[in-house]
Amino acid sequence: MFAVGELVVYGGEGVCRVERIGIPDIRGVDREYYTLAPLYRTGQVMTPVDTKVLMRPVLSRRQAEELIAELPQLKPGEVQNHVRAIKEYYQNIVASYDCRQLAQLIKLTEQKRQQAAKQGKKVSQLDERYLHRAEELLYGELAVALEMPREQVPDYLQQVSPRWEITDHE
Repeated sequence: MFAVGELVVYGGEGVCRVERIGIPDIRGVDREYYTLAPLYRTGQVMTPVDTKVLMRPVLSRRQAEELIAELPQLKPGEVQNHVRAIKEYYQNIVASYDCRQLAQLIKLTEQKRQQAAKQGKKVSQLDERYLHRAEELLYGELAVALEMPREQVPDYLQQVSPRWEITDHE
């Protein structure tokens, strides 16, 4: 069970702070709920303490630094070149909230972006949408672990791990 004030990664929200734990003042509800405040948007989320939705502690600083050290060696994800397979692959990674997989997705879409640019093209809207979502989730969690604003994370990653997104191996 998480404690009030603790930072967690929750379902479709990303990083949230546990605001309250208890039985809400709602007629017919008799079990405990977490009230969560997403860090990167306004509003609140209520979820049962025994939720089946993914909910885990955020990375520690040490875990974040270990992940960052691995970034240059991480291989981009691999996926079939079929829109339905790509969408399912991207959805599974985003739903997993696994930071390594999110980094691999970012590498894959950046690689696709580089290859498309060489041909004078752009990547698909699907690639762009999931790239953006993966960056939001990964950078949001790293920002909390490293105690820095989320907007500074991409520059920080380039400084400490300059080759992490360069994946074109033609």
